[in-house]
Amino acid sequence: MPEMSRRSVLTLGAALGLAGVAVPRAAWSWSPVGSVLGSGSGTDPQWVWDDDIDRIMANVIDTGQVPAVNAAIGSWVHNWQPLPSGLPPELAGFLQGSTAMPAWADMAKLRRAADFNRRKDTYLFLIYGLGGGIMSTVIPREAKSVYWSKGGADMQDRAAKTFSFGYDLSDINAFENSGQFKVTSNKTRMVHAAVRHLLPQSPYWKAVADETIPISNQDILVTFHSTGTFAHKKLKEWKVPMSSADEEAFLHSWQVALHFLGVRDEYIPATWAAAHSQAEQILTPKLAWTPEGQDLAEVLLGLTAQVDLGVTRGFLNVFVRYQLGNDIGDWLGLKRDYVSAATIRAGWPTYIAFREGLLPIAPVGFYMFDQLVRAIAMAFLNRGGSGTTTPITIPDINRPGL
Repeated sequence: MPEMSRRSVLTLGAALGLAGVAVPRAAWSWSPVGSVLGSGSGTDPQWVWDDDIDRIMANVIDTGQVPAVNAAIGSWVHNWQPLPSGLPPELAGFLQGSTAMPAWADMAKLRRAADFNRRKDTYLFLIYGLGGGIMSTVIPREAKSVYWSKGGADMQDRAAKTFSFGYDLSDINAFENSGQFKVTSNKTRMVHAAVRHLLPQSPYWKAVADETIPISNQDILVTFHSTGTFAHKKLKEWKVPMSSADEEAFLHSWQVALHFLGVRDEYIPATWAAAHSQAEQILTPKLAWTPEGQDLAEVLLGLTAQVDLGVTRGFLNVFVRYQLGNDIGDWLGLKRDYVSAATIRAGWPTYIAFREGLLPIAPVGFYMFDQLVRAIAMAFLNRGGSGTTTPITIPDINRPGL
């Protein structure tokens, strides 16, 4: 197991642009003044879960109702659809309220965010897929929770469900009646509650976990920072043209998404500056190698490489290093490929410039980058080309086959 020294953690923080790394981990000090609510208790979100749905889903699992619930929600897809029949009354009552938009949601901003996501989808696919996706494997709590839960046994299915969440959030109609995100996020919230009930029963997870209940509000915020906040940082770093209104709208879509996932409003950053400040405290200090994360990274990269579009594993390894830095690349044992590295360093900025209309002729390597985006989409979004996103279902067991 690679040794993580203080120096390597500090180097990683610099590579990710998240300064202020502290060893050991600092206590929660982010002020709720910087939240969309503008006030709050200041309670550490590590000790906050999702009490009502947690209790409801625990009962669903313990009374053997998971198959019936999955059958009921299978055809519940679009925001305009009423709640399906066949749900336990208490669950139906909860979902009736949890699908309502928060009072502070701004539909004009959400529509602008949808257009922004459409215009920048190529970059966001790569950031979420090879950036945030692989970063999640060096977030120990997330890696362990994924690996030892039911989804860890089928990472293509697990990743496809995660991509379904991101795809529905980025869809042009995400929060409209014709969209799907409000339903998708509530299904995800139910899954989180189920995992919170199931994982503490796993002796394998308990043997390696440093928490008693997974997926706290803080854990969800960490995932947001490894995706949304990281995406904002990379788009700025890559000089992708964005207006201040675009940036604000992009954040707003994530703010509403966090609310739908059960994160208390007092923890949801009101600005990108507040988001990056929060990330400095709760993301960077958590990054580390684990055997579970190593396994998950190998599976995720292997699934992308096996899509027959001419994207080699070496090219994938180097693009991960390009986004996340060499510390994470070294932790995961990603082999260096100096030819691919040179191609990416020279080609990716010009690829962006061409796509943004700043260059008249497509640069060398344009086709390779386009194929990389397609490979990620085909590997995870529709399970290799089946044409449909993967439905989100409620688990009733932990990792099978143990």
